[in-house]
Amino acid sequence: MGFPKLALALAATPAWGSVQSGSNAVSMNPIRKVVTMLQKMQKSVEVQGEKDKELFDKFMCYCKTGSTDLGKSIGDASTKVSSLPSEVEESEAQLVQLKEDLKKHQVDRSAAKAAMATATALREKEAAEFAKVSNDLKTNIAAITKATAAIDKGMEGGFLQTSAAQILKQLAMSDNGLIDADRQDLAVWLSGSSEQGYAPSSQSVVGILKQMSDTMQKTLDEATEEENTSKTTYGELMAAKTKEVNALTSAIEKKTMRVGELGIEIVQMKQDLSDTEEGLLEDKKFLAELSGSCDTKQKEQAIMVKTRGEEMVALSDTIKILNDDDALEIFKKTLPGGSALMQVDSVTKSTRAKALALLQEAGSRPGADRSKVDFIMLAIRGKSGAKFEKVIKMIDDMVALLKEEALDDEHKKEYCTMQFDFADDKKKELERSVSDLETAISDAKEGLENCKTDIANLDAGIKNLDKQVAEATEQRKEENSDFQTLMAGNGQAKELLDFAKNRLNKFYNPKMYKAASFVQIASHNNKKADPGPAPETAEYKKKSGESNNVIAMIDLLIQEIATEMTEAETEERLAQEEYEELMQTSAEKRRTDTKTLAEKEATKANLESSLAKNDVEKKDTTKELMATEEYIGSLHAECDWLVKYFDIRKEARTGEIDAMVKAKAVLSGADFSLLQTKDAKFLGRQ
Repeated sequence: MGFPKLALALAATPAWGSVQSGSNAVSMNPIRKVVTMLQKMQKSVEVQGEKDKELFDKFMCYCKTGSTDLGKSIGDASTKVSSLPSEVEESEAQLVQLKEDLKKHQVDRSAAKAAMATATALREKEAAEFAKVSNDLKTNIAAITKATAAIDKGMEGGFLQTSAAQILKQLAMSDNGLIDADRQDLAVWLSGSSEQGYAPSSQSVVGILKQMSDTMQKTLDEATEEENTSKTTYGELMAAKTKEVNALTSAIEKKTMRVGELGIEIVQMKQDLSDTEEGLLEDKKFLAELSGSCDTKQKEQAIMVKTRGEEMVALSDTIKILNDDDALEIFKKTLPGGSALMQVDSVTKSTRAKALALLQEAGSRPGADRSKVDFIMLAIRGKSGAKFEKVIKMIDDMVALLKEEALDDEHKKEYCTMQFDFADDKKKELERSVSDLETAISDAKEGLENCKTDIANLDAGIKNLDKQVAEATEQRKEENSDFQTLMAGNGQAKELLDFAKNRLNKFYNPKMYKAASFVQIASHNNKKADPGPAPETAEYKKKSGESNNVIAMIDLLIQEIATEMTEAETEERLAQEEYEELMQTSAEKRRTDTKTLAEKEATKANLESSLAKNDVEKKDTTKELMATEEYIGSLHAECDWLVKYFDIRKEARTGEIDAMVKAKAVLSGADFSLLQTKDAKFLGRQ
């Protein structure tokens, strides 16, 4: 049966090794390789351009800001670079030890399970043997008991016709514990006829039967005791092995999880070290270049950008040329096609010996270790091939090695499955965390913008309120000043009118004259004291009628002034009350707005802190997610080949072991000619 060499190579790969697929290397179109290389060059040029741009931007920044921060960064990075390698080395050593422990636990668990299976098979075999022995002994003892009872009742004739008698006959012939004389007596008795007139006595037969029964009962008791002891020993062994398997399973699960976690940590540390080293080199480069001319650097950068652009255009044009349909058609006609996967040579030779034919078949199977098979065949073909002890030992060693490789494959597959489960769960958890952090960051940014708007509105409102309060206060001052002026002017006018009225009354209505009032007003207006009535020189006729009209007019004016003053006082009081109420309301609003503003400022500070924290946490989580994805990639590189070819390897190994066992049997003298003929016909059909 033929298989591609690729499958054979994959199947023959050691269980804990790694495989590099050969299909791409064999059949990939050469032009596609060239295009891929050009595309990689494009990507490299682009990445280098980004790095150069980043270096240039940093350089120009440092040209302006100085090297203080750069020096501190270099110091911190140097410290980190000096400490991280030892941490990575320590973690890698720990990972190696964990993997060794994990493999040992798997081997120990497999050994414990194998021991349990062996013990169970042995116990089942012992139980079956005991059941047979016990049943035979109980059947024989029952037959002897029936025979003894028949003798005691004098019913020997009837007993001899039963199946129990037949059992006793067989027992008498096969029981090596009987002496010949007792066997002869028992045989004569069981036959029911005397030989030459001799017949053993009933008591003699009963004695023989009792001796046989005692011996059988003793054997049965010993077998029962041995069976009970075996059961107890088996139970204790199974309990101990079950406990051992459970403990090893728990250890395997824990160490598998720790292997995954440590693997991700090592990837992160290496990434951190690589990033730090790269950053350190860049920082040192920046610091060294800081003394150069910024103008020169700008010119150099312009030349680099132009050159890089020309290079990208050249690469793009080349890729376009190679990918053109006409070019591809030309390449198809001129370039050799991909080499097909070679098939395994199946050279059929006339079998010189059955063992050589079987080993030839074993060596032709996918996954077989051809070098070892050829070495065994060479040993058989040698002149000293007549003695096959060494060859048989080589076959035994190879079968043991194949079984060990099979066990390693099973352990590796278990390890890969558990690591994939752990890493996938870790990846999903980190992706959820990144999504939650992005939502939190978006909410914080939105809340921050709202806070800023609210703070601006509150601040503007407080300023506007203060302005309104100031304007209202100024207006109140002006109103109060006008009121004071009005009251002062109206008071003086009223006093003057009272003074004028009193003066007219002094002349026209002396009885209504108020001297005190006159003196007060005169004094109030800084007038000189009244010198008294002038001396009469001639009789003068008073104009009393006209004076009364004047006085009435003065009274009316005084009343209007009093009314105006009363109205002014009322307006002043109401205006003052409104002002005080406005001041109280404004003060309360200012206190509320100021408190709200303080709360908004605190909320803004909290949101800014939360945003900064979430940004850092998102960056760290994203970095851990990238490390986890890289670790999953390494798991695929380590495990995919085994998972894909596990069944093929297992089937190939099983067939190889079967062929090796048959070859050993042939070398040991067994005849497999019929099987070989069948296999040869099968191989001929392939």
